[in-house]
Amino acid sequence: MGSNHRGDKLEISYKVVNVVATVITEIECALDLNQIIQGTSNVEYNPDRFPGLIMRLENPHATLLIFSSGKMVITGLKKTTDANLAAQQAIEKIQNIGFKIKNPKIIIQNIVATSSLNMNVDLNMLTIMMDNVMYEPEVFPAAIYKMQEPKVVFLIFSSGKIVCLGAKVKETIDEAIPILIKQLSESEVTD
Repeated sequence: MGSNHRGDKLEISYKVVNVVATVITEIECALDLNQIIQGTSNVEYNPDRFPGLIMRLENPHATLLIFSSGKMVITGLKKTTDANLAAQQAIEKIQNIGFKIKNPKIIIQNIVATSSLNMNVDLNMLTIMMDNVMYEPEVFPAAIYKMQEPKVVFLIFSSGKIVCLGAKVKETIDEAIPILIKQLSESEVTD
């Protein structure tokens, strides 16, 4: 769930709301997605709309996009440690149909976390006071801040709600949130 951070006497916790991972596998022949949909439950495949098969798992709760190349994308996880389990479940279902899949390599691509700074943020002033901030209220209600180190992106709402995108490990989020709080405080854009 959340981790605690101390920055400017504020304790900020966050919640991981989505983990995206890719799975690279070795296969002997291309996966026949039509054959997989016939032999597996909780899957859908409409090649006219999307080239991959969509598989839904319940435990861990995840959605997998599976391509004939053997590549998979896992979304919807709440913990990075569940990526392995989700990949193994999908591979097992595909192998039960008769396809041989070997050496899955799982790579965490993105961890999305949400939090609240418990203070309002003047987004117009934020664009003036900080670099790498884009705010176009007629297009999107949050300011987009591309933090350089660590390399993450924050969506910052005037209410103080934040979304952190782009981390590949939770430690990056642990590092980035206190830096963001410090930068906002120094820029005097919060109340």
